[in-house]
Formats: sequence, structure tokens, C-alpha cells
Amino acid sequence: MNESHTTNIGPPPRPAEAAATPLAAPSGAAATAASPALLSWRDGRLYRGGIPHRILSGALHYFRVHPDLWRDRVRRIADLGLNTVDTYVAWNFHQPREDRTPRFDGWRDLERFIRTVGEEGLDVVVRPGPYICAEWSNGGLPSWLTGRDLAIRSSDPEFTSAVAGWFGELIPRLAALQASQGGPVVAVQVENEFGSYGDDHAYLHWNRQALAERGITELLFTADGPTELMLDGGTLPGTLTAATLGSQPKAARELLTSRRPQEPFVVAEFWNGWFDHWGKRHHVRSVDSAVHTLSGILDDHGSVSIYMAHGGTNFGLWAGANETEGRLEPVVTSYDSDAPIAEDGRFTPKFHAMREVLGATGPLRSPERLPVLPPSRVALVRRAGLLEGLDAALRAVPVETSAAPRPATFERLGLDAGLVRCTARPRIPAGEHRLVFTDVRDRALVFADGVYLGVADADSPELKITGTGETVGLDVLVESLGRVNYGPSVGRPKGLLGPVLVDRRMVQGWESTPVALPDWSERELSAALDAGAGSVTGTGADSVTGTGADSVTGTDAGFAVAEFHADAPADTFLALPGSVHGLVWVNGFLLGRHWDIGPQVTLYCPAPLLHAGVNTVTVLELEGLGDTLELRDEPELGPTEEYVEEFD
Repeated sequence: MNESHTTNIGPPPRPAEAAATPLAAPSGAAATAASPALLSWRDGRLYRGGIPHRILSGALHYFRVHPDLWRDRVRRIADLGLNTVDTYVAWNFHQPREDRTPRFDGWRDLERFIRTVGEEGLDVVVRPGPYICAEWSNGGLPSWLTGRDLAIRSSDPEFTSAVAGWFGELIPRLAALQASQGGPVVAVQVENEFGSYGDDHAYLHWNRQALAERGITELLFTADGPTELMLDGGTLPGTLTAATLGSQPKAARELLTSRRPQEPFVVAEFWNGWFDHWGKRHHVRSVDSAVHTLSGILDDHGSVSIYMAHGGTNFGLWAGANETEGRLEPVVTSYDSDAPIAEDGRFTPKFHAMREVLGATGPLRSPERLPVLPPSRVALVRRAGLLEGLDAALRAVPVETSAAPRPATFERLGLDAGLVRCTARPRIPAGEHRLVFTDVRDRALVFADGVYLGVADADSPELKITGTGETVGLDVLVESLGRVNYGPSVGRPKGLLGPVLVDRRMVQGWESTPVALPDWSERELSAALDAGAGSVTGTGADSVTGTGADSVTGTDAGFAVAEFHADAPADTFLALPGSVHGLVWVNGFLLGRHWDIGPQVTLYCPAPLLHAGVNTVTVLELEGLGDTLELRDEPELGPTEEYVEEFD
């Protein structure tokens, strides 16, 4: 660790003092001075190797930053004046399928990320969960696990046995990178904000013991909101209690001191910004407000982790969701979070103001921002209709279809994210009837004999359908908008969960086919794009011809392509004016979701996803396709709204 990052902010170093209490006490009792833990406390003060210290951390998630940019973002955190990086570990990112062992290579090379942080002179705090929240799909828990009939985040043996298997793969990797082993890891969190979820202390004890048994000897701590309710549920005797908050640090300090008078004040998450939901405004927090709270945390030797120091991006379909009064609130693709280091790495006014408060005085090693492509507009060319493109992709890489009286859920099909195509052939009497979707999670595009009827969701569960007395080919594309990441709704299933009715009669006899869009390769994308050759011309709905399931009228949804030239890779921001809702791939990489309900308008495309020469953007448009792709040199995250999280 670069000690200058400590001494220019905290109290000056002095010789180690006896009787400092090491923080890592696996048994729950105070450890002895001989503990290998690097961090210790005594009389409300934190020590590192016996020298007075404060943790000045910035949250940075390796899974939200392209690996080629990890070092750049870590250096920017150091430039901010911080001495530590903390990261969650997303189980579902490493093991999306139960029948495959967790991966720790490529983008999932957590050990490389941790070593990179250490090479840049910073400590590392790891938060392995297994639940992480983080506005990440399913709170980081694999959907193959939460789809079972078990009690997540509890001492249910079926849950803990699964976690034990995951920890058996993960924790020894972290243990080998601890400070006691010459690595940068100085602290590991026990679970995550458990007190806002439940009160199964046997589970918390199990979690702590599972870490210790697998080799964790450094600091162990819990983190919860600063309320009696949350602290009662989430804390453990003999384990450091940290707080998570966005405001009122003085009140939080007083509460924690009243409960744990010997422990230092540590804020494991200081929410200096906030995330965004589709259809709402872009949340920001003023520089003055954020700096004022940060200063209050740092008073009297307080330690802090700025959440987020750099937010990054919810690439692919990893964005989570919240649920309020039974209504899903999906999180946008961007995780900029109004952080001091913006989504594309640029330094913001908040960065410079926080840097001053943190006492950083050295020169900046990083440029204000990385190179960006010049603005341009290119044609977005429609290549295939929606259903015909999906049909072609599913033929190119066949998947198993489930046949049953009712539609199969995502979980039954082993599908984490994407679409499920449900088909049935009900007989519809002559005249107009109600087609009712009693419980759709989260959104369904509905077609009858290839003709688009509309969207069904929780707010609009009914559509009109006109029958002739004959059977109708009913196609329902069910889209998951992100799995709930916080609260009692974590783990809820996706799909057509309730009956589909024609008036009062239930539609039975369904075929359900998973469309695993995050797993699509160039083979599926090419097949989908080529499906319209010779049968699709122009860009509007009136130009689509054909019969049966391949014929889509009444909508210009489908697959489209745009190409642009780059002299050299550089950052850019993609916008799709005129397009409504869908997904965007760049050179075969699923960048994320776009949606005209905002607030997010542009999608950040980092330079490592591009190459010199021609680059290809593929769009799966689910509702209405525009005719232009814009490359912009600035992000547009939507109209703003000041937001500061407060606990009552």
C-alpha cells in the first residue's frame, strides 16, 4: 500500500500501541495481539499494522467495468485521494448455470482485478455476500438457486449447502490474496445489509464461520443501515459493525457508539449519488450536499467507502430491479450513479471537490477523460421482422421447447434473462373478446396469427382479440426487465405466472421456448439478421410481407444493423432516435437495453469493445424501429432529480 494515501489525510503515524483489538475474530471473541489481521482497533480508533489509520475507500465493481479499463479506473480512484478499493462479488456473474462450475477467467478474473488494485498501491475490501444487492440482477444470487423451494439468506440447509459450494470455490482465492499472504485484501464483509432483510442470526454466524474455515483471517465486518431495527438484525458479537448511509452521519455515529463504544466509526457505503429506474428521472446529488456529508463522516477519524466512486455500466441484462407496492421498477443500463468518477471515467466537479476534502494534494496521474470518437449519424437498416428473426436464431442453435398445459417460467426453462416465447392455439368464437394476462412478469408482446396485438404488463393486463370461430396462433414474447435485487421480493420468478384467459376461459396447451439473448453468439445474430432476406424491405411496418408466424404487421419491430468506421478504438455514446425499446449489440457484445421512456438516452460504449475499421451495431427492436444510429461524444442520462437517501 502507498502510505502517502493514509498520512496526508489521517493523523500522523506513531508507534504501534499495545492492546489494539484485531478486527478479524472468527470465533466471535476478541482475538489476541498475535492475530495476523493487519487492521485492528482500540478505544474507537482504527490501526493498520499498529499505526493510526482510516479506511478511505471507493466502491468499484469489476463486473461493471471492461477488464481492459480496470487499471485506469483504479488509478482514478487513487487520484481521488483514496487508499482502498472495495468490490462486491456477484455469484450469478461467475456461475450463471448450476451445471457448470464457477468461472474465474476473462472478465470474471476476480484475482486479476484484486492484484491490479494492489499493484496500484491500494488496499482491497471484498464483499462476497453471497447476497450483494448492488442494483444487480437478483442481488447477485443465481436464479437457478432462487428458483428452488428454499429460504434464501437463511440457515435453511438447502441454501447454506449451495453457498458452501460457492464459497469453496471463491473464498480460498480471496484468502490467498490477503495481506497476511502478501496480497492487498485487508477486510472481508459478512453477508450484506442483512438487518434490512431478516433476523436469522444462526445464518449470520454460519456465514462468518464459513469465511473463517476457508482461510479468511483479516478484518471481518457487517454493514447495515443505522437504525435499531437494522442493527438488531444484522450485527454479530465480536465482529466490527459498519454503517451504510447517505446522510446524517452524526446520528449514525452516536447510535453505533451507544451500541459498540470501543469500535471505530466505519461507513461501509456512503451514497454520494443514486441509481436510476426506467421511466423516472436521473438521480443526482449536489456537490455541496455530498461533500458536507463526507466531511461529517471523516470527522474524528471516521472511515468511509464512497458508493459509488465509479459506478460503471450494467452491461448485457445484468441490471436489477426494485419493487414498490407490487410494481416492478427496473434499473437502467447505466450505473453512473452520479459518482465522482463518471461512467466513462471522466472527472466530475464532485471528484475535484471530494479530492479537496480528502486532502489529496499530489498531481493527477490520469487524464480528465479518455479519447472519444467524433459525433456522427449512420443509417439503421432493418433486416428482419421480429418473429421471423427469432425463429431463424432458434433454428441456428436449437434449444429445447417445453410443452405443458400452462406456460413455463424462466426458471423452469433454466433461463436467467432474455425472452420466453410462449405459443398456444386457442379457438376464439366470432367477435371481439378479452385476452387477459393475470400475472405477467414482466412484459409480454402479444401476436395473433402473426399480427401484433399490443403489450401486456401489470398496468395493462388486457388486450382485445377478434375471433372467427377458428383456432388462433397465439404468440407471446415474455420479457424479463431485471430481477429484483432488494427486499423480500428477491428471487421472484419470471414469465407468465398466472393463467392467460379468453374472457373467463383459461388457455391451455402451451409450448414455451427460452430465448437466451445474453448467450447469443455471432451465429444467432447472423441468422436473425439474414432471416428477412428477400421478404423484408424498407423500414416501416407496411413493408413487411409474408404469412403465418413470420408475418408481423402493425409494428416495425425486428432486427436491424448499423455500421460505422473508427480510425482507432475510442469511447462513444450510442443513441437510437425514433426507436422505442430493445437491445443493442456492438461487434457481437450485448451492450444493454435501450428504452424511449428514459431517463437514459445514450448507451456508453467503451473503447475496448471497438476496433479500427468497420464496427457493427445490431439492434433487436421489440416495438418500433427508428432509422438512425447516433454516435455522440457526450452522455445523455436524462432530466435530473436531486435525491438524498435518509433513514427515519
